[in-house]
Parts: sequence; C-alpha cells; structure tokens
Amino acid sequence: MSYHNPVLLHQSVEALIQNPEGIYVDCTFGGGGHSRLILEKLSQNGKLFAFDQDSDAQKNTISDNRFTLTQQNFRFLKNFLHFYKIDALDGILADLGVSSHQFDIPERGFSTRFDGPLDMRMNIHQTLSAKDIINSYPEERLAEIFYLYGELSQSRKIAREISDKRKEKSIETTGQLKELFKRSVPPHKQNKFYAQLFQSLRIEVNDELSALKELLTQSYELLKPGGVLVFISYHSLEDRVVKKFLKTGLFEGEPERDVFGNWNKPFDLVSSKAIIPDEEEIGENPRARSAKMRIAIKK
Repeated sequence: MSYHNPVLLHQSVEALIQNPEGIYVDCTFGGGGHSRLILEKLSQNGKLFAFDQDSDAQKNTISDNRFTLTQQNFRFLKNFLHFYKIDALDGILADLGVSSHQFDIPERGFSTRFDGPLDMRMNIHQTLSAKDIINSYPEERLAEIFYLYGELSQSRKIAREISDKRKEKSIETTGQLKELFKRSVPPHKQNKFYAQLFQSLRIEVNDELSALKELLTQSYELLKPGGVLVFISYHSLEDRVVKKFLKTGLFEGEPERDVFGNWNKPFDLVSSKAIIPDEEEIGENPRARSAKMRIAIKK
C-alpha cells in the first residue's frame, strides 16, 4: 500500500516551477510525491524545503543535498526558513488535508471506515485528541464545532446526544461515536454525516483553519514578486479561505477601494475557477474527487 497518492501531481508541479534555479517549499510533504517531482524539475542550484508535522512522514525523506525536511506544522514556515537563512521564495505548494496513510491506519482515528481510538492528531506528540474534545468540551462548544467545521445543521442535537452519553460512560473509539447516531441518522445519509462529524473534530484537534490562515499570510510575505502559490484543498471551508485570500489578501470583510472602485490585489489568479481532477484521475484515485486547486502569482 502506497503512503499517499498525490492529487493533481503533474499539474501542480508544472505550475509551481517557473525558475529551475529557485527556492521552493512543499508545505505538506507526506509521502514525498510532490517533492520528488519538484526536485526532478530543479537544477543543481535549486533548493526545496519541505514541512510535515506527522513523524510518520519522516520515513519518506529524500536523500538529496538540495532538499531539507522539517518535522513541523507549516504554520511555523517563516520561523524555520529564517533559521535556514531563507527570506524569499520562488514558489510554495500546499496539498492540504489528510494523507492516504493517515486515513488507512485505524489507530490514527481519521477514518470512518475503521474502529479505532478517537485520536485524529496529525502531530502525535500534541496532547489534545478527538477523545478529549468529545469527553471534555462543553456541550455548547461541541455544537459550535459541529456547525462551523462540519456544517451540520443539527449540531445542537448532536452535541446533546454526545453530552448525555458521556455522562454514562466515556466515549473512547470511533466505533462508539458512530454507534450513537446509527438509529437517529437514516442509513442512506450516514456516510456523509459521519464524514462531516469526523471532519469537524479533525479540524478542531489540529487547529487547521487557523494554521491555514497563518500559512497564507506568511506565504505572501515570503514570496518574491512573480512567485507562485499552489494550494490544493478538499473541503469548502479550506477552499473558501484560500479563494478569498488570493483574491483580496483578507480572510474577512472587503478590501478598501480607491475612488475608481479598484483595490490592490495581492495576486494574479492563473484561473478564475478552481482546477479539478479529470475523470481519469478520479477513477484511479477516488480521493481526488473533492480536490480543488488554486494557483496564484504574487504581484
């Protein structure tokens, strides 16, 4: 079983590498698929820095003097590049979300397909896990997470059921969590419901949206004029954050306009619409179905 089958591999790397002698970052190393192809495109003078907070990804490291892998969350991108004496980049790639490896290991608790511990930590050394959230968060906060991060309309009811159940017995596994809703959720809606429920917990465990915003802000600061930003996302919450930032440089509100109604756009978008995998790629890799890629060039 491969560690991870990268989505939109060739399209993303072709868009990214505009200067083979440049300095690039792969923010989500995973199995190293994107990084290996990037290195193929670089000259001997090019450099690639990769980040991944999951210690399992370290097993896939690449022996190449142009390559450096750092076991850290990409939210610390600027700090570590400063440590490496890098203050300007030619391109940044981020393939967001959960790797196939993480989904396929029951012990990590990411997948709805297996019974495993309620974990969902991308960095296994952090303390907060999905079990902590399910068993200790106030009911009101649980409802808020399910609504904001899972887009579940019945969030209050879901939180109440969890709160009632945990008073009887601690909820320890993904199977126990799913069992709570087998009767209340119709069978034909269960797969989508569980996916949304697990997504909301995963985002909270890993503080994913805050980390994404920090990465986007730092990416703009680090990119040279003409530098390329490539982001691949897998759910609407991520994609909305990326789309708005690339268009306006903001996460909320509207940009200030001049007297002619124009604002200073931070990036030129390569395509006004997200790029999605074709049917052939989806057939070979079903997890590609929800992927959306956005490419932008810093002005």
